[in-house]
Amino acid sequence: MLSRSSFTSLVVGVFAVYVAHTCWVMYGIVYTRPCPAAADGAAGGCVWPYLARKPKLQLSVYTTTRSSIGAESNIDLVLNVEDFDVESKFERTVNVSVPKKTRNNGTLYAFVFLHHAGILPWHDGKQVHVVSPLTTYMVPKPEEINLLTGESDTQQIEAEKPTNALDEPVSHWRSRLTLNVMVEDFVFDGSSLPADVHRYMKMVQLGKTVHYLPILFIDQLSNRVKDLMVINRSTTELPLTVSYDKISLGKLRFWIHMQDAVYSLQQFGFSEKDADEVKGIFVDTNLYFLALTFFVAAFHLLFDFLAFKNDISFWKKKRSMIGMSTKAVLWRCFSTVVIFLFLLDEQTSLLVLIPAGVGAVIELWKVKKALKMTIRWQGLRPRFQFGTYNDSEKKTEEYDAQAMKYLSYLLYPLCIGGAGYSLLNVKYKSWYSWLINSFVNGVYAFGFLFMLPQLFVNYKMKSVAHLPWKAFTYKAFNTFIDDIFAFIITMPTSHRLACFRDDVVFLVYLYQRWLYPVDKSRVNEFGESYEEKSKKK
Repeated sequence: MLSRSSFTSLVVGVFAVYVAHTCWVMYGIVYTRPCPAAADGAAGGCVWPYLARKPKLQLSVYTTTRSSIGAESNIDLVLNVEDFDVESKFERTVNVSVPKKTRNNGTLYAFVFLHHAGILPWHDGKQVHVVSPLTTYMVPKPEEINLLTGESDTQQIEAEKPTNALDEPVSHWRSRLTLNVMVEDFVFDGSSLPADVHRYMKMVQLGKTVHYLPILFIDQLSNRVKDLMVINRSTTELPLTVSYDKISLGKLRFWIHMQDAVYSLQQFGFSEKDADEVKGIFVDTNLYFLALTFFVAAFHLLFDFLAFKNDISFWKKKRSMIGMSTKAVLWRCFSTVVIFLFLLDEQTSLLVLIPAGVGAVIELWKVKKALKMTIRWQGLRPRFQFGTYNDSEKKTEEYDAQAMKYLSYLLYPLCIGGAGYSLLNVKYKSWYSWLINSFVNGVYAFGFLFMLPQLFVNYKMKSVAHLPWKAFTYKAFNTFIDDIFAFIITMPTSHRLACFRDDVVFLVYLYQRWLYPVDKSRVNEFGESYEEKSKKK
């Protein structure tokens, strides 16, 4: 059986291999080997860019309720850009007529053509086009009201609201359409075309050489949930913002892979909102910062796993609560469960919800260990039994209760005042939503105060030997990583401040560790130490 040190070394080794493999894969995506014959001026086996011939192009955007078109019938021209310059960035907003079929939960498609100027797309043999739905289906967000007055931000016509509007998905309008054209004069090797780009390429024979037409690409990652608009039956026109920018070959290939990954998540059952959380990682972020974010997130995941492993190991062998604040354990459990319920109420992505749920289950298990609780079943009815505390543990409980008494004078008025203020001034979906939001705001704003009883117990007992220092160390690394990105990555202000409040408490823990050093040459009088070596049999 592997020892703890060898298991940790194995995990770190697997992590290093994973990072190296990811770097190699990413390099293969962003770097494409050019055609070797192009350097010698030979045309054999090479695929040349048609844009190098400087053709005069035109961009046209049509809408239709059909997923395929063969002629000019039943389509509407919504945008026409003559003398289209692939190097020039632009953004235009147009009003699009919404057909009756689309208003009745139908789909509307956008056909984007890049063709020669002065020639209709279906008459141009060298045109390229892409298709994208302008509608998607999603469960509408519940309306928020003031719980005391009943007022809401928007007044909706009741006759237009279906009785099951909050249960079934309805058609939403994608208000943004982001286009890209790959502008590099890159010569591909015809024998080894990248599979990701190949499906976007259309090739033509010009004389003795093969050319690929301009690669037109729709950036689906830019379609965010915040830009969606509910389509009502009375809606006849909706705004559509069409934006264009050039794109490099490396970024194009990377974006194709990311879009495929998001599509795979949706195929596995992830909703539009779940996929939107993943899109938010890539949108409005340059590739260099994205790579930095990946490495930091990878180390964050490693430290999370090691902290989890050591924390579980510590509590699994814990037999005595001497020196440990039971109130702090109960509070961590309560706050973790509250945050999980808050994320569930906000319909947060499964990527965030599942780890939060696992953390809540672990904290409940810690409470069972801290209270020395055993569960015995009498048929279908559980019976709870609690163990007894020895004199040293009772002394710890006295210090713990003393710290909580002082803390309650400050904490309870702040939490009650904050809940009352939000009830008067903030709108919520329901009374349950207000209750959960009040609890989670208290956790974020004043949760660090519940770390103080453990500091008080350490001070009274003049020892920190009973704390899980390995788990603390890994969590500290993650805390410092969170600090670096607290003002870079978009997050709620309350969560941002929570990153820095934990630093203060941890620094006090470090000061106490320096103030009360552990004598490792003797048996710990406070029960089983986390750093204690296993006894040889």
